[in-house]
Amino acid sequence: MSPVALQMSCVAGLLALAVLASVLSRAKSATVIIYGATIAVSLVALSGSIRWLVGGVLDATELTLPVGLPWLGAHFRMDALASFFLVVVNLGGASASLYGLGYGRHEPAPHRVLPFFPAFLAGMNLVVLADDAFSYLLCWEFMSLASWALVMAHHRETGNAKAGYVYLVMASFGTLALLLAFGLLAGPAGDYGFAAIRAAPHTPYVATLVLILMLLGAGSKAGLVPLHVWLPLAHPAAPSHVSALMSGVMTKVAIYGFIRVIFDLLGPPTWSASVVVLFLGGITAVMGILYALMEKDLKRLLAYSTIENIGVIFASLGLALAFQANGLKLAAALAFTAALFHVLNHSLFKSLLFFGAGAVLTATGERDIDKLGGLIHRMPFTSFVVLVGCVAISALPPFNGFVSEWLMFQAVLQSPELPQWALKIMVPAVGALLALAAALAAACFVKAFGLTFLGRPRGAAAETAHEVDRYALSAMFILAALCLLAGILPGLVIDALSPITIDILGGRMPIQANEPWLSIVPIAESRSSYNGLLVMIFITISAYLSVLAIHRFASHALRRGPAWGCGFSDPVPAAQYSAASFAQPIRRVFGTLVFSARDHVDMPAPGDVRPARLRIELHDLVWEGIYGPIAGAVGFSSDRLNRLQFLTIRRYLSLVFATLVTLLLVLAIWS
Repeated sequence: MSPVALQMSCVAGLLALAVLASVLSRAKSATVIIYGATIAVSLVALSGSIRWLVGGVLDATELTLPVGLPWLGAHFRMDALASFFLVVVNLGGASASLYGLGYGRHEPAPHRVLPFFPAFLAGMNLVVLADDAFSYLLCWEFMSLASWALVMAHHRETGNAKAGYVYLVMASFGTLALLLAFGLLAGPAGDYGFAAIRAAPHTPYVATLVLILMLLGAGSKAGLVPLHVWLPLAHPAAPSHVSALMSGVMTKVAIYGFIRVIFDLLGPPTWSASVVVLFLGGITAVMGILYALMEKDLKRLLAYSTIENIGVIFASLGLALAFQANGLKLAAALAFTAALFHVLNHSLFKSLLFFGAGAVLTATGERDIDKLGGLIHRMPFTSFVVLVGCVAISALPPFNGFVSEWLMFQAVLQSPELPQWALKIMVPAVGALLALAAALAAACFVKAFGLTFLGRPRGAAAETAHEVDRYALSAMFILAALCLLAGILPGLVIDALSPITIDILGGRMPIQANEPWLSIVPIAESRSSYNGLLVMIFITISAYLSVLAIHRFASHALRRGPAWGCGFSDPVPAAQYSAASFAQPIRRVFGTLVFSARDHVDMPAPGDVRPARLRIELHDLVWEGIYGPIAGAVGFSSDRLNRLQFLTIRRYLSLVFATLVTLLLVLAIWS
């Protein structure tokens, strides 16, 4: 069986599971049956895509089904790029299914989740495999609708209906943009096959319009600023293992669509295209992490953090476009590899963190980190794996997040080789934005982990929390181990990604397997190198020797004294840092410009026994400046146009006649 036939067979299996789940969803055994079978199918698809990617096969395999448009059919194709994203999709699907075996037992409405979960996975697989515009758009819309149904699974909870509505509107907008982009790519000939689009010439005017439309279509699904507004609403509304899929996997399917069109179908890029992508990537990274720092809802914080990581990936893709347009193949391969590596890394640690948030929600019923605290004593295993995820997403060695961001900054350092002065100035500026985002990400996840798991419980729910089931813990420990392995053995991942860079860019990074001691050398050893394994060994030995020295040589005298109360004489849990107090320094620096932040202090007069109160006012300027006015205009127009439903027959006929005359006049003037 060919690789693409194997993947399509797995898709058929997932669709069959969706049908079976709709029949069995109210049965007690449905959760085990559906999630267990989904694990098996996802693992088969995962093994097939890994074997194809690392097997050294460069020729794509194709499959045509007699469905879809007449005389065209539905084309599906598997090449190096598709196989990598299939790894991301099915690894995420297998881990989410394993997590769902335990998490699904606490699901209040399994009949609203089980039928759409395998359908969602099938849709993402189909988008990656599609090889013509019609099939791609159909599968894209199927993926969007399946994920929308999962977002609406808990539609009776406050805010979830709005989240589903905003997500549906943004998904429809994105599909419209993609439809227009593929229409331009097909041209007057109307050949929607990717092979024909790839071979056809495209004018600079068409290329510019397609880039803009792909940024709108794929960027809205991925979460680029200012198209991100649906993401912090929809991701927290969905069940936690679905949130992990949407944040860790579905956003990467959108990135796949952008890469497929801009790097593959559109032809050689221009350097001006990279400026737009670089700018949006840098702004998205900083804005996303600033939003996350202001949040106290754990799942919304993770959703905003996804926006930051999407910005990092798009900035790396912008760098790859800039280097490719100037014929710098080695630097382009470095930036492109950094983007793909971060795609994989983000799918691992963001899925892990959403699983951890789901475990906290299951154990406590709370997402507000101001009502948590002290969970490290009651949920030690969950605390450990979430700490791994926080370190990884903060880009600290020896975990995987450091490697991909380090590669990205190595690509930024190649910017002096670019001939255009606009890029010579802009690339370091974007690099500074990305460095700022990386520092703020570390602060954000110190806040998230510290307030959730350290200190003392701030509420009754945190005091009675308990560890989660073994399935959820197994899924989290597997992802934590993969975060470590990708961090200490990055050369294996880089070499596995080389067929993609050869296929897309015509170049690759140096072979990392030839480097001693499992080091990685992006350009040349005289410039820079990194060894994750030695860094891990150094950290381990240093920590062990430090602990040994403290226990061996420190004073054995026992000293007792009152614990420091942070300036408060009454050591109550409420005196601990809160999310707002932790974010206050960042809010003072950036809040006025980014959030129009205001602190309202109600300080009673001397002798007044009322408590003092602090109210923090934050504004989402993107929503209030763009989407709020649009929503208001649409509502106003629909209210006025609603009168057309109550016209008489005579007025309807008059309106039709006037419209016909107007169209004829326009046609006459146009001619």
